[in-house]
Amino acid sequence: MRISELYVMIVEPSKVQRRIIENHLNSVGISSIVGCSTGEEALQGAREDTPDLLISALYLQDMSGADLLSQLRGDSLLKDVAFVLISSETQFRYLDPVKQAGATAVLPKPFTEEQLNTALKTTVHNIEPEGMALQEQDLELLNVLLVDDSPLARKFIRKVLTGLGIRNFVEACDGQDALEKMKDNFFDLVVTDYNMPNLNGKELTEQIRKRSTQQSVPILMVTSEENQGRLSGVQQAGVSAMCDKPFAAEDVRQLLASLLPDS
Repeated sequence: MRISELYVMIVEPSKVQRRIIENHLNSVGISSIVGCSTGEEALQGAREDTPDLLISALYLQDMSGADLLSQLRGDSLLKDVAFVLISSETQFRYLDPVKQAGATAVLPKPFTEEQLNTALKTTVHNIEPEGMALQEQDLELLNVLLVDDSPLARKFIRKVLTGLGIRNFVEACDGQDALEKMKDNFFDLVVTDYNMPNLNGKELTEQIRKRSTQQSVPILMVTSEENQGRLSGVQQAGVSAMCDKPFAAEDVRQLLASLLPDS
């Protein structure tokens, strides 16, 4: 699939903002676009004609963008629709639920053409992930431990990694659960969130590096955390690489290519 072939739904109460987004989409060749002003209108329209991508504002008349995403993920017909949030909001407590629910991207308002293009490329990669596969012979043999307290976030990360050619996954709901899983399994890669109950990503990394029998396993942290002091502590704990949540598939591909041997 090409970017120009995407069918996009824009959910934005402001006609002016809808037109700005539509013009940006037109500039990259996208012509199949429908606009909605409320979350309920979007849900009804999506059930009748499912879009490839839904672009939403954070604040709608009848619900928030986070509420809209939650309803999408809970609908059997719409759970796999790509979702991009565009918002001028910067506070962690408002944006984190969207990131945890498996948003394809969270863009600022106003956004740059480059930021939108990255989100559109990630959408295409998620729809047809085969083209992202790493040029390496044995990725299907790798054992990967996914650690995140959000089932939706684990599902999204797993989908991206599957598109890169990885097939074997074990999932853990927090750091403590991950350590239990590591007692019975050998892993070639650990992909973990930062903010989790019981044992967070930093504490998990410290435990792996100091007390685990798999001290040298590569650890990729995928996180929505923005506090630089905490992120610095994570790096000192021994994480191999870090990636923002939500992330672009190409970013993860490049990180894995540098982390995994012979990839």
